[in-house]
Amino acid sequence: MLGNAYEKQACSLAASLEVIGERWSLLIVRDVLLGLHRFDQLQDELGIARNVLQTRLTRLVEQGVLEKRLYQQRPPRYEYVLTDKGFDLWPALVALMQWGNRYAAPDGPSVLLEHRGCGGMIDEHRMCEKCGARLTVHDSRALPGPGARPDHPLYRREQHSAA
Repeated sequence: MLGNAYEKQACSLAASLEVIGERWSLLIVRDVLLGLHRFDQLQDELGIARNVLQTRLTRLVEQGVLEKRLYQQRPPRYEYVLTDKGFDLWPALVALMQWGNRYAAPDGPSVLLEHRGCGGMIDEHRMCEKCGARLTVHDSRALPGPGARPDHPLYRREQHSAA
């Protein structure tokens, strides 16, 4: 049985789990991808204890997945943004999301991925179903899907954009 650390595993998957395998880490990365960058936004969305969130954010910053940026001087307040290393997790998140859409979303997907260029949907190979382009995180836009609850962060983002 594996312990809490995987350093004795000569495996890239185990090494990845050392960085992002903790329960909340990928959910934090997901929410930052969806546009939540501030501690209070993340804490509110995830419902995670503040000390646990702080520990996870610190770890993701130390591992180079997130960058902590000052956005207010007095009092000092920070936001969290993805680094290139963090953006490189997008394909894994898409694969997990699509697996969840298939097997764990009885009301339909809560998030749909759209190609910014032509508006086509993104398939399981991260290609546009409309134009056939291979897409990256920067080519895509997340939209609320049929399974999204009214309080989904994408709906809240739309409300803030309209205001």
